[in-house]
Amino acid sequence: MRTVDIRVPATSANLGPGYDALGLALNLHDEVRATLSDERGVHVTVAGEGAGEVDLGEGHLVVKAMRAAFGRMGVPQPEGIRLHCHNRIPHARGLGSSSAAVCAGILAARALADGELSDDDVYALATEMEGHPDNVAPCLAGGLTVAWFDHAGVARMVKLAADQRVRPVVVVPSTRLSTEAARGLLPKDVPHEDASFNAGRAALLIAALTQRPEPELLLAATEDRLHQHYRAPAMRQSADLVERLRAVGVPAVVSGAGPTVLAFSTSDTQDLIAPEVGNDWHIQQMDVDPVGADVQFPETR
Repeated sequence: MRTVDIRVPATSANLGPGYDALGLALNLHDEVRATLSDERGVHVTVAGEGAGEVDLGEGHLVVKAMRAAFGRMGVPQPEGIRLHCHNRIPHARGLGSSSAAVCAGILAARALADGELSDDDVYALATEMEGHPDNVAPCLAGGLTVAWFDHAGVARMVKLAADQRVRPVVVVPSTRLSTEAARGLLPKDVPHEDASFNAGRAALLIAALTQRPEPELLLAATEDRLHQHYRAPAMRQSADLVERLRAVGVPAVVSGAGPTVLAFSTSDTQDLIAPEVGNDWHIQQMDVDPVGADVQFPETR
């Protein structure tokens, strides 16, 4: 039997103006132990988030990603797969849980197989399965990432180092929202003025997160006109919380497709967040994960 341990971070995509492009890795992790055995069949156990809810066989997303990676490498599918997943990333909350599962499965298959899959191939396959690279990129690489497709439709990314003073705070509601439902609310076309506005704010946000994470700069840099107000009817509480936090000077955005709210905390604003949130949310202060996905073989520890 061969076993590998995979550790993958939660991620927050968009970050306000960087729609489908910017992503940030967070120090909240899912852990997967994957084992190939001679015993036929797939057996999955899950602790933490998703326990009692997710498929425990071939339909499990990590298993699907492993199968896809074995196929991409051109190696035989294993007789037996054993998974134990310790999940901490909330599901359907805008923190990249599906990207984490996809990345974990692909990396597990690469580590356990005799085939070859480059880092670029891993990124391409994960993006293909996930549909968009903005969560996949920071999950794999860590830090702050910019993701895009080139003219040939190939997913690309650049990793940047976030300033160590950047302190994300995630505010997670009990309600869920699928990415598909949130994306379905977006219009086909947007005004040129709004597109121009977001381009400037996204550029400013990169400068703020990498060099000058000051409250005033971050507040301006996280303004958005492309997606959050269109999605607000599907997550009214999240939209209202973002408005309240921004009104008191806290740079706040919807995390990914929502409904989690992401705020950037500084010494000047950290005490302003909790009074605006109330008791129906879970608040968690985090650091940026600078490393991303980690692969370890237990026998070498």
